[in-house]
Amino acid sequence: MSEPLLRVNNLVKNFSIRGGWFSRMHESVHAVNQVSFEIDKGETLGLVGESGCGKSTTGRCILRLIEPTSGEVWFEGKNVTALDRASLRALCRDMQIIFQDPYASLNPRMTVGAIIGEALVIHHLAKTREEFEDRVVQLLETVGLHADHMRRYPHEFSGGQRQRIGIARALAVSPKLIVCDEPVSALDVSIQAQVINLLEDLQQQFGLTYIFIAHDLAVVAHISTRVAVMYLGKIVELATARDLYTTPLHPYTEALLSAVPIPEPKAKRKRIVLQGDVPSPIRPPSGCQFHTRCPIRKLPLCATEAPLLRESSKGHWVACHLRG
Repeated sequence: MSEPLLRVNNLVKNFSIRGGWFSRMHESVHAVNQVSFEIDKGETLGLVGESGCGKSTTGRCILRLIEPTSGEVWFEGKNVTALDRASLRALCRDMQIIFQDPYASLNPRMTVGAIIGEALVIHHLAKTREEFEDRVVQLLETVGLHADHMRRYPHEFSGGQRQRIGIARALAVSPKLIVCDEPVSALDVSIQAQVINLLEDLQQQFGLTYIFIAHDLAVVAHISTRVAVMYLGKIVELATARDLYTTPLHPYTEALLSAVPIPEPKAKRKRIVLQGDVPSPIRPPSGCQFHTRCPIRKLPLCATEAPLLRESSKGHWVACHLRG
């Protein structure tokens, strides 16, 4: 077996809550809790779950846009979490991100050409002005925009066009891994399909590897090779997209899938409505963190003992005492 492109081992991220006199630390938010997975070159791993489950934090910790509390991230045999600033900056050429909000992620005072070409300047990838402009034009055309767009400003574009600019910016340094942080959640449905198709075409063209973060399971099923389901900072199920959607094992995954709209009006699906609200990540429940909402929980086992993520069948992992 070849070495995976990316390996994440026991990644943890806690955010301190400070307040009162001298801004003392009161509590910690457990945003990411012992997350581990591997990604092979050329595949797409989807990260799904409810808002606040730690998907985006996981992606940003991998790139060290947020410093992880503990754990390791290995990229092509290099421990990303142990790199100094200079080494990390060089590695940024291989790992890029597409942000969720195309309106907030582009500097309104910079032209599109300057936004896309900024990385070319930082990493000294264009020796002359002519070479710089040729590369920017090439990137614009790659994502379906025109050469004359490089002298315009972000406010002159629609949301879908802005996200294409963000994609072009990520491609500028010819990365190997791109973290797609909910890249279509702020777009209209018709535009979402165009951006997803563009990402798939670029993956085939350049051999890219994606971490695709989203809460829309229909979108994730379309683009992902494998899918990891997160709940309160932990991965509760990991499988190929086909296995996850046809034979989900974890009760939380079943509930999420039951909420996905079916295009066939006459088709019926049993709707699973979870009781209660998502617990606070400041004080997560003991044992299985999902047991407070789980329809099949078995007490006291589920309330006292945390289930391990184990392989139920080949490539299908689940963290549940009663399944797998």
